[in-house]
Amino acid sequence: MRLKLILLFLICNSLFVFASTIDTVMVVSSSMNKSIPNIVILPGNYATQKEGFSVLYLLHGAGGDYTNWLSKVPSIKEYADIYNIIIVCPDGGTTSWYFDSPIDKGMKYETFISKELISAIDKKYNTSAEKTNRAITGLSMGGHGAFYLAFKHPDVWGAAGSMSGAVDIRSFPSNWDIHKRLGNYSKHKENWEENTVINMVYKLDGKNLKLIFDCGVDDFFYNANKRLHKKLVERNIPHDYIERPGNHNWNYWSNSIKYQLLFFNNYFKL
Repeated sequence: MRLKLILLFLICNSLFVFASTIDTVMVVSSSMNKSIPNIVILPGNYATQKEGFSVLYLLHGAGGDYTNWLSKVPSIKEYADIYNIIIVCPDGGTTSWYFDSPIDKGMKYETFISKELISAIDKKYNTSAEKTNRAITGLSMGGHGAFYLAFKHPDVWGAAGSMSGAVDIRSFPSNWDIHKRLGNYSKHKENWEENTVINMVYKLDGKNLKLIFDCGVDDFFYNANKRLHKKLVERNIPHDYIERPGNHNWNYWSNSIKYQLLFFNNYFKL
């Protein structure tokens, strides 16, 4: 009987602790004239807390969609509870690269994420609509996207991360449809130079944006991430950089997100 009571207590306690809810929210993008789906994970005490919540925007990689993080790393539901934050997983298109494409006017995912989605989330949910309570990170294409958007819009996000991010897209002129967003590299080199993250460090002052990024040493993006780290060090830009064994896969990212959430949690609590 005592064992049954203990088990019942543990089950009830786990339901109380990990009681996040999941919304699928369609957000109209006026810039692209379409509705875009997004997953929003609310912590268990969302309905009872009066204070506005911090929000983490979590971006998917190339070939993925807004469901990837939840389906591949379902523990993010628990993380929303543990850190008492809202997690938003936007749909960034299969290979949008989160640009406002200079050659395809129908691809304006920079505007969608940094303006239209932010506005919709802050209007619909009880958020703390300040940059100090807003962070963004992502994997691969999403790692590029998170840094790209945060570097360009430090007034929107207070902290940014990247996991196995494509921080120097110039090395891959024929991959993942990047040329469809920026044009052929040989003919539109300026577009590539201006929109690759490693060339955007000049936008940072080292004060307005907290940064964390990591990459596995066996990843094809490892060299670029290491070069970005070196560049930030040379320019005295504070950041957390981690490299560890790992490849470009979900085993790595499901581990990486744990470290990044600790970083963002510490930032939100400053």
